[in-house]
Amino acid sequence: FFMTVSLSTPSARLQRLLGKMSMYRMLVVLLLAMAAWSFVLSLAGALFYTPAELAATLATAVVSTLMASRVMGLLFRTFPQTDSALITGLLLFFLFWPTTDGVQLGWIALAALAATASKYLLVWRRRHIFNPAAVGAFAMGVTGLNAPVWWVAAPLMLVVVIPAALLVLYRSRLLPMAGVFVAVAAGIVTLRFAAAGEPVLEGLATAFTSYPVLFFAGFMLSEPLTLPPLRWQRLAEAAVVGVLFAVPLSVGPVFMSPELALLVGNLLAFAAGQRGGISLRLRSARDLTPSSRELVFEPERPLRYTPGQYLELSLPHPSPDGRGLRRIFSLTSDPADPATVSVALRVSDPGSSFKTRLLALKPGARISATSVGGDFQLPRDTSRKVLMVASGIGITPFLSQLRSAGARDRDIVLVYAASSVAELAYAAELADLGVRV
Repeated sequence: FFMTVSLSTPSARLQRLLGKMSMYRMLVVLLLAMAAWSFVLSLAGALFYTPAELAATLATAVVSTLMASRVMGLLFRTFPQTDSALITGLLLFFLFWPTTDGVQLGWIALAALAATASKYLLVWRRRHIFNPAAVGAFAMGVTGLNAPVWWVAAPLMLVVVIPAALLVLYRSRLLPMAGVFVAVAAGIVTLRFAAAGEPVLEGLATAFTSYPVLFFAGFMLSEPLTLPPLRWQRLAEAAVVGVLFAVPLSVGPVFMSPELALLVGNLLAFAAGQRGGISLRLRSARDLTPSSRELVFEPERPLRYTPGQYLELSLPHPSPDGRGLRRIFSLTSDPADPATVSVALRVSDPGSSFKTRLLALKPGARISATSVGGDFQLPRDTSRKVLMVASGIGITPFLSQLRSAGARDRDIVLVYAASSVAELAYAAELADLGVRV
């Protein structure tokens, strides 16, 4: 069994390039590019909707979510996240029929309000459960006020939907999950058309050109805050949502729809993951090396995680840079100690706005985390030999594993590289743990 860090491969270089922009900012840019393409198609007469209808719907959806986000931020005394609001508004733009009718635009504005409110109201212990855009779309559909049509599922829209979805899924490392959903959903749709007498290839083409399969996989199913923590759980959720997406089910007056299928998947993810928000109080901080620092927190409630997993910290602050308000860090603490949660990070000058604010926290300060996840774990078979390869601050996930009871009586060798002796983080503790280094 072999664990290693990423080397300088083309894939790693692309991840670093994409990593220069926060995931939220990247989504905004891609969704804006898709919206711009829809206007090009409309002007060329290749889309059913006029530029005026597109513009009115886009402005209504985006402005409404931005305003609702500001109001909710004031009511709940939080920093409104502009990128998050923009994403919700842009997603709703692609879901509802473009129009210039004032009444219909009013319902779209109401959908935007419902979507934004769900982030604050449909929560459990400060953790929101559902995809906001799906909530807004479902609320309009179930009340009959303005049923979502997912007009983004137009053949020529695939010109931008396909590369945009691939970038999102590659950046978030969710291509396998999306692949399961697409295979299940498109497969069932194709079988349904085949059973009705349509040729298989034509049915398959219809599945991708008339159903929002790819858009759904890339921009709805992939929302990180509503995903379960482990890979197999995500694959299972994708399969379930794929079935619900493609099979025309109904319960009384409620008919299955893409947005309802996603909401059911969100409930499954909530059941599998950390149920409730994560609140941490900073206990102490110390320098590990000249370029790295460790932060030790006390969780409000015991945190469930496995050695090798990561924690996503959220630190809303004024004027955030392009890296955003959230950041993922490997957990370095032993899960057996419920009173301690620790992470380590590289210190750079100048640092991002997030790291600057994080490192400026004083003992006693509180910070929230959005999720725990990751499959970077020791093998269950304790007789298997383990080789760990780490560079610099990349030692962090291994430290959590080596501190845990799961590392005892295992045959483990650690290869640890750094630019100098001073940059070998946790060197004394590794010696105390008796690790072969």
